[in-house]
Amino acid sequence: MKRIFTVLIALVCSINFYAQEVQKDGKTYEVKKEKIFLDGKDITETLNVEDRAIILKQAALISEKIKLQEKSKKEVEKAEKQQKKAEKAQKKAEKEQKRAEKALKKKQKAQDKFDRATKKLKNSQKKYDKLKRKGKLSPQDEAKWLEKLEKLREDIAKAKKKL
Repeated sequence: MKRIFTVLIALVCSINFYAQEVQKDGKTYEVKKEKIFLDGKDITETLNVEDRAIILKQAALISEKIKLQEKSKKEVEKAEKQQKKAEKAQKKAEKEQKRAEKALKKKQKAQDKFDRATKKLKNSQKKYDKLKRKGKLSPQDEAKWLEKLEKLREDIAKAKKKL
């Protein structure tokens, strides 16, 4: 991009510093500012008024054409730059959206894990209470059940922490 601007600046400077070449009657005239040269010699005063006006007018048209070309080049470059900027912004937005989707998915997964752990604890607690009430638990079984319930509570705590 810097190179393009450098070339443009050099082109603009070269156009301003160098003469416009105008063809008339098979001869190539050089026009620098308001002076007309033929083979490097100033012939502005030796030309008649009509020829001088025609040559200056053609030089002005050439100069205007070059300016229009430069302007269109600048506009094209500006449009390209804006397009690149828009593409970059779109990529950034897509990346941000993916990040948000990923975070949402992670949160949903943690919520599901928490819900499953809570449900499992609730069911295990019910089963334990039922067995205890009926007196079908030996002291060893009761210790295993209590250990199991404690482990489920720890799982719920971990899941809650991830939320």
